[in-house]
Amino acid sequence: MNYIENLFPKAGGVSNKKEKDSKKGSANNQKWAIVSIASIPLVMTLGNSMLIPVLPVMEKKMGISAFQSSLIITVYSIVAIFLIPLAGYLSDHIGRKKVIIPSLIITGIGGTISGWASWQMNDGYWVVLIGRALQGVGAAGAFPIVLPLVGDMFKNDDEVSGALGEIETANTLGKVLSPVLGSFLAGIIWFIPFFSIPVFCALSIIMMIFLVKSPKKKQEPLPFKDFLKKIKLIFTENGRWLYAIFFIGAIVMFVLFGVLFYLSDILENKYGIKDLKKGLVLALPLGALCLSSFITGKVIKKNMVLMKWITFSSLVLLGIAVALLSFSRELWFIISMFLVAGIGIGASLPPMDALITESIEKEERGTITSIYSSMRFIGVAAGPPVIALMMKNSNKLMFIILTALSIAAALATFLAIKPDKQEA
Repeated sequence: MNYIENLFPKAGGVSNKKEKDSKKGSANNQKWAIVSIASIPLVMTLGNSMLIPVLPVMEKKMGISAFQSSLIITVYSIVAIFLIPLAGYLSDHIGRKKVIIPSLIITGIGGTISGWASWQMNDGYWVVLIGRALQGVGAAGAFPIVLPLVGDMFKNDDEVSGALGEIETANTLGKVLSPVLGSFLAGIIWFIPFFSIPVFCALSIIMMIFLVKSPKKKQEPLPFKDFLKKIKLIFTENGRWLYAIFFIGAIVMFVLFGVLFYLSDILENKYGIKDLKKGLVLALPLGALCLSSFITGKVIKKNMVLMKWITFSSLVLLGIAVALLSFSRELWFIISMFLVAGIGIGASLPPMDALITESIEKEERGTITSIYSSMRFIGVAAGPPVIALMMKNSNKLMFIILTALSIAAALATFLAIKPDKQEA
């Protein structure tokens, strides 16, 4: 009998097998989609952070000051700050991919303009800034739209948290690779990092076109007036914790890019560590940031109480590490404290992404996450020039301010983010 049954399997068995194969194929497609989406923050981070270790070289080659070189980072972020909410609104109405792909093309064009100006013009600083501004336009419609796109793709909160952890890890991985790759490319010819941006963008565009399928829209978007009313209602009901997360996001990015600028400067000018060696040293704290971000994304799942306490503890850790930096100028001590600070920053990012993405409805998610991304970009924009100005006067004052900001962010987490115990 068993032999006969094996010869003629039940229809249900065939159906189950097909179902399993279909699920397996769908899971595999989703993995590739996540890899493709994760390439966007990776590319955007490389396009910005890759230039940080190259700034001292640019100062010498273009005959500019440390403050002027910091504006090469800042102009990118300032442009993005104003355009991100518009990109978020458009993505809610016309679709995520229709905003992301043109934005990547604009980013590539901006990188080409900056590279050409550095290569062909004797006094090309202002044209470099124009190219960087164009990159900022592209950045506004790329990375910030990734968060709501991930939220759209998954129904299960655990899957959303896990995917967001991977996206944030790709973002932080870009920060790890940036100093190494930027230093390596600049070691060949100093302006090559600009020309690498369109190449990375092209790869990301190809992956987005062929490997990411936009989720089907279940309903027509709200008219603009009704949409604004709903956004206003969201802030009325959730303003306390949303404003706190916006503030924390800005502070974390301000501290990160500020201390990276500081570390890049002292490694070259005080310790004589340059090129690829400097890139590898900068990659150490950023590697710690990347690893802690990845682990946190896997741990938090949909536990919002855990998200709050991980964010709070991480920011306290960041404040302690930054405070201790003012006590010694020994290189081993500085790098050790930056490692601890990197762990604190990395662990704080996935919970904030998840809190917003899982608490806001899909129809408004693009706009709310875009405002959050704008706040993060404010931190990115302000960090390098503010630190450049403070380094001229007092390093101790600089560390006091950075510590105070970190503790203020921790207090905002403690006081304003109050998830229900049922969400634990």
